[in-house]
Amino acid sequence: MEHEISGWAYAKINFGLRVLPGRADGFHGIESIFQTVDLFDELTLTVTAEKGCFVHCSDMELPENNTLTKAYNAFCKVVDCEVPGVKVELKKGIPSGGGLGGGSSDAAALVRMLEKLCNVRLSDSDLDNIAAETGSDVFFFMHCDEQGRGCALVSGRGEVVKKIHGREDLFLVLIFPKVSSSTKEAYALVDEAFAGGKVLVSPEFDELELVYRKPPENWTFINTFTPVISKKYEEIGRAIEALKALNCNYAQMSGSGSTVFGVFASRQLAESAVEKLADSWNCKLARTV
Repeated sequence: MEHEISGWAYAKINFGLRVLPGRADGFHGIESIFQTVDLFDELTLTVTAEKGCFVHCSDMELPENNTLTKAYNAFCKVVDCEVPGVKVELKKGIPSGGGLGGGSSDAAALVRMLEKLCNVRLSDSDLDNIAAETGSDVFFFMHCDEQGRGCALVSGRGEVVKKIHGREDLFLVLIFPKVSSSTKEAYALVDEAFAGGKVLVSPEFDELELVYRKPPENWTFINTFTPVISKKYEEIGRAIEALKALNCNYAQMSGSGSTVFGVFASRQLAESAVEKLADSWNCKLARTV
């Protein structure tokens, strides 16, 4: 058994995110394409004598019942072997609460590391059971490759994941506005929009992959969250307009925000955009992986 394992947890971008009206159970369905990008957190797992999962992150304060401890506890339930106690050192490269799935990706990365540590290979059903106890976005990351990279059509509450061939030719500029909007608030604002009949029309779910294969300048994706979040937080709309002013091929908010991204025709154009935006915005170059 290895006593120390390190790994990366990649961020995801939503290329299109359609939120469906609230269901009878109080939850919302979604329709989206999830794609990983080369922005990542770093995890180092060390075996400890004490049972349990102990997480340390110098970049931010984590709640005691975080996605990593939830994933560890759920992993222990589905395996037949004894799982040792672990300390997880988490170095954040993905901004928290930005719609990039950092916490969910961390959870899936930990499960892959625990599989290696315990020399087990979980079934898709076991992975889904862990995701169900950890968080909706975790389903996608559980079905990425062994390095945590992937692309998929995602529906339901996030639990329906259909893997598709990802694109690795997309260069993005990510802007991180100084806006803090919770997922709960975002869905409440969407519910208000539904009640008022003010919801964007988007491509049908079975058309999303066809749109994704087109050049980004021809994308017709929408994000249901964008108009309602940008109405309350004007900085979101300004970030999108800043990217459009630099001739990106497509600009949108990821997830429920607040990260905004623009897709550029080449790395050179994306790098140039970062240089021009850097004085006014916290931004970063990224590429799909």
